[in-house]
Amino acid sequence: MSTNKNALIRYKVLDSCFRNPGKRYFINSLIEECEKVLAEIDPKTKGISRRQIFDDISFMESSEGWSIDLERLKDGKKVFYRYKDLSFSINNMPLNEVEINQLNDAVDILSQFKGMPQFDWISEMIPKLRQGINSFGPETKLMEFESNEFLKGKDHLGTLYNALKHKTPLKISYQPYQNEVPYKLIFHPYYLKQYNGRWFLFGYSAMNGKSDWNLAIDRILELEDFSIPFKENTEINWVEYFEDIIGVTKPEGQPIQKIVLYFFGKTGRYIESKPIHGSQKSKWIDPETLEVRLEVIANYELERLILSYGESVLVQSPSSLKKKIYSRIEASLGMQGKNLQ
Repeated sequence: MSTNKNALIRYKVLDSCFRNPGKRYFINSLIEECEKVLAEIDPKTKGISRRQIFDDISFMESSEGWSIDLERLKDGKKVFYRYKDLSFSINNMPLNEVEINQLNDAVDILSQFKGMPQFDWISEMIPKLRQGINSFGPETKLMEFESNEFLKGKDHLGTLYNALKHKTPLKISYQPYQNEVPYKLIFHPYYLKQYNGRWFLFGYSAMNGKSDWNLAIDRILELEDFSIPFKENTEINWVEYFEDIIGVTKPEGQPIQKIVLYFFGKTGRYIESKPIHGSQKSKWIDPETLEVRLEVIANYELERLILSYGESVLVQSPSSLKKKIYSRIEASLGMQGKNLQ
């Protein structure tokens, strides 16, 4: 049985050839048809061997495949292939073991997206798919995406996504962490972004006249559609907006800075393989020290990221960032000192 990624494509091509009464398909003809279809999908596809096609035919004839009833008809010394019943097609057959296993894998991956606004349909579809698949053994989970199923406000994602899609203003009850009571605002939503396990909604509100005001969705208490004309976004390209920052906070009027960090030991090797930002340029200045250069706007998320690496990172420049990190560490030490007394 063939297990490579193009197997099902070849089976469907062969199926089409076997039920075609207008042409005789010899082994070389079958190879040509498969290669033609595969080349359209991936021009770099390598050729298919005769042995591969014979293995494909054997699998299609087996009970693990579709138990096809295939005739081998002679034309001189050559043999061509055709279904005994030309109305037969594997497309009309129940799922075989290969298709069931592949569908199971697909369902496992899709199930990780439950809660994402553009995948609302998955919550209803997954049970139906599970019920329709006759598993050949116990389910084993092999893959999991990072998500926080307990995140407050996650149930708002579907409504927010639809408001973005249909350009619908929203009336929102919002309570930042520093506020003891919530306040209401009219918001024109433009963009949703996830960072560090949380979702943020960007848009315009007349309260501050900014088109890039962001709201953490876990601080949204209530929201509903609001019937006023939608204010279009004519100022911001959202893909470019986040290129110069880490996270979601873009301090107003702050320039891009050249930031130099030193990471030590295993942390350096980790940062080299998983860059902090797209602008990252790194080099080893000695066997245990990785120099990392970034060109970003210094913000709260950058500071928190640096602090998260503790003694494994050192800020070389700029001096303004060095002072901020130092003052945060000093304040933390002060708190720890009080706790020890």
